[in-house]
Amino acid sequence: MITLETPRLILRRWREEDVAPMAAVNADPEVMRWIRDGSVRDEQQTRDGIQAWESEWEAQGFGLFAVEIRCTGELAGFTGLSVPHFLPEVLPAVEAGWRLGRSHWGRGLATEAAAAAVRFGFEDRGLDRIISIAQVGNDASERIMTKVGMHPFRETVNPTCGRRVRVFELSSDRYLKSTR
Repeated sequence: MITLETPRLILRRWREEDVAPMAAVNADPEVMRWIRDGSVRDEQQTRDGIQAWESEWEAQGFGLFAVEIRCTGELAGFTGLSVPHFLPEVLPAVEAGWRLGRSHWGRGLATEAAAAAVRFGFEDRGLDRIISIAQVGNDASERIMTKVGMHPFRETVNPTCGRRVRVFELSSDRYLKSTR
């Protein structure tokens, strides 16, 4: 079982007791504002999502980690790697993504978690490139992408909801140069 640790976080696989706190994150309209069409998700949708993320781990050898606060054990949300099937024009690709509850915003936790996921993708999984996708206007996510070394690659429309998105990317070569 893969577990990553950062100074403030534990990134780990999902447990049954994670469903309710993740459902609370997904039920917050402000958290979900920039996710697809902005719809919130209930507990069953969250459970189904976690099951899909776990299946991706089994199929791909990577997936979305539960993000736990080290000092409290509280579930903050998720980060990790997934295949962005919703945006076929960028495939083949692996996307770094994250979603944290509002009480965890503004402290650099998403950047810390995303950086660990990117490092895992390049150093442990040998990926050649990692992308990240944000809706146009989601400046907070774009700042995180920039902080982990990504740069804008293209702008397009998410066909699932009609919203404009920016795709950022980072190559393994560029990542490795930045870590030397």
